[in-house]
This record gives sequence, structure tokens and C-alpha cells, in this order.
Amino acid sequence: MLTISDMFTGLIEETGRIRRLVLTGTGGELHVAARAVLDGLRVGESIAVNGVCLTVTEVERDGFRAHLSAETLRRTTFGQLRAGRLVNLERALRVSDRLGGHIIQGHVDGIGRFLERRPEGESWIFRFAFPLNLRRYLVAKGSIAVDGISLTIADLSAAWFEVAIIPHTLRMTNLRELHPGEGVNLEVDVLAKYIERMVEPVLARFRPNAPGMTLERLKAEGDVE
Repeated sequence: MLTISDMFTGLIEETGRIRRLVLTGTGGELHVAARAVLDGLRVGESIAVNGVCLTVTEVERDGFRAHLSAETLRRTTFGQLRAGRLVNLERALRVSDRLGGHIIQGHVDGIGRFLERRPEGESWIFRFAFPLNLRRYLVAKGSIAVDGISLTIADLSAAWFEVAIIPHTLRMTNLRELHPGEGVNLEVDVLAKYIERMVEPVLARFRPNAPGMTLERLKAEGDVE
């Protein structure tokens, strides 16, 4: 089945356990024990591990291996993980698949930090701190990937966001083992980044040092009506 490389939905297929994690000065190798994601998995294919797009280097009877680049270790939580930790797994999106979550590339934008959780009815509210440079991409009711899980922002402040976690999500992901203070991989909605790039030329004209900027000029150029 044809897959779309570097594209995921944030719907976790299963959780695996890190069997071995070897880190060097220039990268490392990850060995994950898994079952469901091995069905049809081939060497060279992409797989999201805690929201990080990795290339499978070896498929075994009860797991798989993947190489970690120095860039991956710099930008993700892999440098903080150890053998025995639970990780979220998702194979690359197939052409025939439904897009049940939201578009995730497996490219981590920053490392967040789990702050707390509290019960709310049969569900839980999880609160995460995020790097301040990601604030402009976050909106209430918008999408965000936390360790590869497609989630909807329920509440938002200048330094943290909250998401509602239903029992199924808690049971199917590594959130059930998360402790306050631990890091998580965050990927903002890629659509927000594209929109930012598209409106940058217009926004630049509104800056105080933009020469000759007037309402009449904006109207003439079609930026406002």
C-alpha cells in the first residue's frame, strides 16, 4: 500500500517500549518493542515515534530499529528518554486512509513540559507549558500534536495550554505514564505556519518603519477594502 512519507494523523496505533537507546556524540540508535505497527512495515519507511518522524532501519519479529540524527536529539526529548519508557507509535499515512486527526509532519517545533492533570467528569484536563516562540501558532480549539497525539486546545494562556483527554486516549497513549516536569514533543498545526508565511508581506507593510504606508496605498494594492 502506497504511503505518504512524512505525513501522519496523530491517531496513535499503539504504544511501544524503548528496548534500547544508544546515544553518541553524533546521533544514536533506537530499538523499540512493538506489535501492531509491524504489520507491513518495511525498512526505509517512515514511522512516528512520540511525534518524531524516523526512518526504519531494521524490522524484527517483535520490534524495529531507527537511527537518531544529531539534529533529532537536539530538537526532541529523545536525549532525555531511557530504556523502558513508553512511546507513541504511528505508521505513515496511506493514500487510502481517512484523515481522522490533523495533518502532522513529524517535525518537532519545540519541547514542552507536562505541568499537571486534573479530573473532569470521566475525562482529564492535562496542562502543558510551551516555548514562548510557539505562542503565535496556538489558538483555543485549534490543533496541536503532543508526543505525536492529535489534540485540541481547550484553554490557553501566555505560557501554557490545556487539552481534554478522554479515557480511550489515556489508555492508548503514553500520557498514562507522564509525570509532572517531564518533557514532551510539540508540533504546531502546519497550516498556521503556512498562513503566517502568506501574510508576512502584508504585515511587514504595517510596521512603523515601512516607507510610504498609507490606507490609500493598501487599498490600491488590494490588501484592504
